[in-house]
Amino acid sequence: MERRRIGLQVNNQRRWIVFGAVASIFWGLSGIIAKFLFEVPQMTPVFLTQIRMICAGGIMVLLAALCGCHPFAVFHDWHAVLQLLVYGVIGMIPDQLFYFITVNYGNASIATILQFVGPFFVMLYMALVHHQLPRRIEIISAIVAFIGVATVATNGKFIHLAITPAVLLFGILSAVGVMTTTVSPRQLLQKYDALTVTGWGILIAGIALSIIHPVVPKVNLAPVNFIEIIGVILIGTIIPFLLFSVALKHVNPTIMSLLDAFEPITATFGSVILMGLTLSVAEIIGSILIIIAVIGLNYQPKKS
Repeated sequence: MERRRIGLQVNNQRRWIVFGAVASIFWGLSGIIAKFLFEVPQMTPVFLTQIRMICAGGIMVLLAALCGCHPFAVFHDWHAVLQLLVYGVIGMIPDQLFYFITVNYGNASIATILQFVGPFFVMLYMALVHHQLPRRIEIISAIVAFIGVATVATNGKFIHLAITPAVLLFGILSAVGVMTTTVSPRQLLQKYDALTVTGWGILIAGIALSIIHPVVPKVNLAPVNFIEIIGVILIGTIIPFLLFSVALKHVNPTIMSLLDAFEPITATFGSVILMGLTLSVAEIIGSILIIIAVIGLNYQPKKS
């Protein structure tokens, strides 16, 4: 009986790990789908971000209501509303928009790799604001990540950029967006469920971006483009969030950090296979260094 119970626990653990891996793979695919969409005349990163966030945020809020999470309860607390506004405008907009701009100027692989260094900005924020000194492994990981980014950006020659300044700038800004998205909703998540907080954050970001940039381009979309937009909303946002949230409750954070690596790997291999992207040896080495560095950043030694 005990052996059977242990076997069931192992099987459940494997299922949650698969959920986490699929979520990261879907996030990696979303950048590739977006790159295909940017080949449509007049399709802009701003417009695609607006569509993605308004549709995905609205659906997630609806799902929260259907699951009995009472998503409108957050509006009874004006302090929580202010935090939602900060989370959406300062967090979600740079996270999502700058990522798509990087995809547009470059490709899904470089955009995902650069955004993948976001946790190091979180580490820097915690050190400067909360005086939480980084551990030795975090300092080493930061150095390795910097070398990896420099290798990718210069193609290993270190004397000139191999990518455009716009790709590097918006890629790094998207990583800063990861930081703001990570730290801004921390108090909200202590009081409200993740589906409600994320749903409202994405929806508010989409509405705010539409107010900031109300221009709607005249885009002639083919039927396949509507499928791609649905893919960005479902495969790139809603489904991976739900899968990752469920997996995070059952899988060790260190393992989840390993599963995160599927996102840049998927974006890179997908770009090579589907879009004919050619990677140099230096780009491959730099990408591997960044992935290893982020995994090292999330390493938590077992306590005695």
